[in-house]
Amino acid sequence: MFCGIDEAGRGPAMGPLVVASVCVEDDLGLIGIGVRDSKRLTPKVRERMYSEILVIAEYGIEVISAEEIDRRRTNESLNDIEADMFVRSVIGMKDAKRIYADCPDVNESAFSKELSVKLGGRTVIAEHKADDRYPVVSAASIIAKVTRDRMIKEISEEFGRDIGSGYPSDPATMDFIERWIKENGCAPPHTRCSWEPVRRLLSLSSNTRITDW
Repeated sequence: MFCGIDEAGRGPAMGPLVVASVCVEDDLGLIGIGVRDSKRLTPKVRERMYSEILVIAEYGIEVISAEEIDRRRTNESLNDIEADMFVRSVIGMKDAKRIYADCPDVNESAFSKELSVKLGGRTVIAEHKADDRYPVVSAASIIAKVTRDRMIKEISEEFGRDIGSGYPSDPATMDFIERWIKENGCAPPHTRCSWEPVRRLLSLSSNTRITDW
């Protein structure tokens, strides 16, 4: 058996980071589904493939909240956090001897060796764009993306309004954060306050009267 690992939500200012692993005997079933990098699929197709993947594969999902990311980043890098999540997502899949991962680090070899050590010497191939190269990693990217999208929808429902995708490049997200800070003097729940765009808004708030916005 072999596994693929990928994440969704590494860069957003709001919402969780989700890591998913998919483990299979072979990737013929995944190829038959037509899996590919989740970013290349529509939400509707991702949802369909998500259900189909769960029928034919063993899987694991690890989630870390925005608040926990902020707390851990005081003494860990985001790569360290992600590596830990990668390991936890597959640690129980003892029969998987090969692990393919979409590499978040600039140094593919170093990240591969780090994961291999943490997984008791199992073979790890961590590469950039692995979600384009290996169907098992593509499948993991779909599981992670659908899981995170569902959680973002739940967060929007919690606030009673659309918060967008959670990414700093999304005007809906940044407008929501800015308005919340303006009205409440703090960042909204589920926000990564250690992210620079959020820190700038918080700094502006602390140095600006509400009537100046």
